[in-house]
Amino acid sequence: MSQPSFDVMETTVAEIHAGYASGTLTARQLVQLYLDRIEAYDQNGPRINSIVTLNARALEEAGRLDDAYRTSGFVGPLHGIPVMLKDQIDVAGMPTTLGSVLFKDYYPDQDAFVTTKLKEAGAIILAKVTLGEMAAGDTHGSLFGSTRNPYALDRTVGGSSGGPAASIAANFATLSVGQEALASIRRPAAWNSVVGMRPTAGLVSRTGVYAGWPQVAGSLGPMARTVEDVAALLDVLVGYDPDDPITAHGAAHIDVSYKRFLDADGLRGARLGILREPIGIGSEPGSEDFAKVDAAFARSIAELRAAGAVIVDPIVIPDLQQLLANRGGRPGGSAEAFANYFGRSRNPPFASIEAMMAAPDYGRLTNFAKALFSGDGDASRHYAHLVARDELMIRFLKVMTDHELDAIVLKTNEHQPTLIEDGTKPPFVNTKGAWFLNTFLVYVPIVAVPAGFTVDNLPVGITFMGRPYDDGAMLKLAYAYEQATHHRRPPSTTPALSR
Repeated sequence: MSQPSFDVMETTVAEIHAGYASGTLTARQLVQLYLDRIEAYDQNGPRINSIVTLNARALEEAGRLDDAYRTSGFVGPLHGIPVMLKDQIDVAGMPTTLGSVLFKDYYPDQDAFVTTKLKEAGAIILAKVTLGEMAAGDTHGSLFGSTRNPYALDRTVGGSSGGPAASIAANFATLSVGQEALASIRRPAAWNSVVGMRPTAGLVSRTGVYAGWPQVAGSLGPMARTVEDVAALLDVLVGYDPDDPITAHGAAHIDVSYKRFLDADGLRGARLGILREPIGIGSEPGSEDFAKVDAAFARSIAELRAAGAVIVDPIVIPDLQQLLANRGGRPGGSAEAFANYFGRSRNPPFASIEAMMAAPDYGRLTNFAKALFSGDGDASRHYAHLVARDELMIRFLKVMTDHELDAIVLKTNEHQPTLIEDGTKPPFVNTKGAWFLNTFLVYVPIVAVPAGFTVDNLPVGITFMGRPYDDGAMLKLAYAYEQATHHRRPPSTTPALSR
């Protein structure tokens, strides 16, 4: 196949579609360009190690889309767009491994709800990508080892949606889908200089996704190199699904299109509250590392002000840390979510969590993955969590109302990327500097945007967080900041391939 003149580096959905329309690019050619980059940089060269399973039929699917385009035009808004899926999202015919040796041979027989929506929109599932094992912690797993940060190969990509972030950062695909139950989209987005969004819970279904209903904190979200592409992907992902009851909560809040909120002047006059209080897990506010991220954050605040935002600095949410300390899962929730997920399959790998824990290879799981199953919730702690969540939501909204805020702005993570060695050897540093205010509240949206680099040349980000179902407004602010700063730059470890 002849190589097209199309430049795949940092390309967007709109640019790809323009290439299809002009005849300078086909979907098969685009898929091959990405496959060439994966071979050169993920499996060889710097060995980013973000791919778990390539879709063996991706070129065939691209060919069918090319035929359809010649006959009747685009089949949908993501026609011929290669997408990476975090490997807890089912694709029939491809394994869902959860990054674990326990599930390396598990092939679901149905697509996830969002996989179906992506295919209907014309997207090509290019690969399943790495994650924190069992969707927990930084991106290490007994099946694949560790994913390397393309900006610093000795450092982690974050977690647990590290594969979706790293693969997009390295230009292995156009879009990706992650999942966040603690900080799993935000932190990898910041540490890989990409845009990540956790929509308000209930907008996107988790059916066919590990760790779904009846758990409520976890939400699927779009990840891409630009805010515009995040909005385009969100347009496809949202939708009511009767098999995921939480989507009934969001059904009345789905917008006709989130791309309509994109406004390069969207920061002018916006009132933004700056939350400076350190609330990250294992954070060290007095450390040199924390100070480096803090200095980058100060620059971001100045950039927001220069773009016309009204800055309220600082804002204080009363008793924030004390309320966040009351985190506790629903008793039996993990076991029920496990049963719901594998109950869709005709051949589940394990009948229960207990059977999984009794498997010979269970001991090979990462410490963080095994910690997930050390206990399945305590009723009194869960009750305290619900009370605290309700109280914190009221205080969060009161602060926003008292200061007439459009959003609260935070560092996306309070520390630079962790060294892989520190995360895989004692004392097993994991999720350092990650905060979980939005996932504690559940029903609030966030968008994390690249905010440049520290003095160590490591990526950082800022996060816009808003009121329940104010997803469009957060995209507006994030887009305006992106357009004012253009901080995103591709990593030097995965440059353009010579033709």
